[in-house]
Amino acid sequence: MPPLLVSLEALDRLPDNARVVDVRWKLGDPTAGRAMFEQSHLPGAVYVDLDTDLTAAPGKGGRHPLPDADHFAAAMSAAGIENSTWVIAYDDGGSGAPRLWWLLRHFGHTNVSLLDGGYPAWVASGRALETGRGMPPAPRAFRATPRNDDFVDLDILRKALEEGSVHLLDARAPERWRGDIEPVDRIPGRIPGSINAPSGANLRDGKFRSPAELQAYYQSLGIVDGAPIVVSCGSGVSACLDLVGLERAGIRGAQLFPGSYSGWIAHDLPVERGEP
Repeated sequence: MPPLLVSLEALDRLPDNARVVDVRWKLGDPTAGRAMFEQSHLPGAVYVDLDTDLTAAPGKGGRHPLPDADHFAAAMSAAGIENSTWVIAYDDGGSGAPRLWWLLRHFGHTNVSLLDGGYPAWVASGRALETGRGMPPAPRAFRATPRNDDFVDLDILRKALEEGSVHLLDARAPERWRGDIEPVDRIPGRIPGSINAPSGANLRDGKFRSPAELQAYYQSLGIVDGAPIVVSCGSGVSACLDLVGLERAGIRGAQLFPGSYSGWIAHDLPVERGEP
């Protein structure tokens, strides 16, 4: 099993089977990620588009539903990733890399790490950058074998919330969780009973906080009591950063609610606003 996080120095001595993947993106601008990649990226990196490669079409499943196995396998194969490839994903703090990290594991590929600090740390170190579209990788054959124990669907989550048998985290910023503002979804608010755990709380100066700090943080939320933990956000992307944080804290078994808030309101379910 590769490390959860790798340092900049680790990229100086990568094995032949490694693939560095740029997953930068910007909420509300599906062209931004590709533009950022072409402006500058880590040498040898390949770009993966969150909105087209790591997501199915929006609808009742929310704004960023999970891709099916064939779709994801085709995207990984085109990116030069096969089942023996060590994937090192990076972004600029926008949760794209954690989304790829979670999806690879969901589809049976555990050989994946995150570049701690991502693109900003690389730039700050003064290391070289490349521009342009990059050299297209040779296609590989990726086989996707989806798990069924790392996510929950809407009906199961609703029942668990009604029973009070689950901790539901919401990784959005506090003002969105409270419903003070809502820049994307048609209704402001949150899933009733959810606990705010902003994705940015996992980081300090763009890098992940220590395991001890993250364990103390999640304990402070009152969720480390043995009950199942489910993580959501607006559409199932920034929630993956919380899942990385929980993993780093040694809190295993947390699941993703892929539809998240956008999927919840797509079914016209009730929402809460304000302080709990």
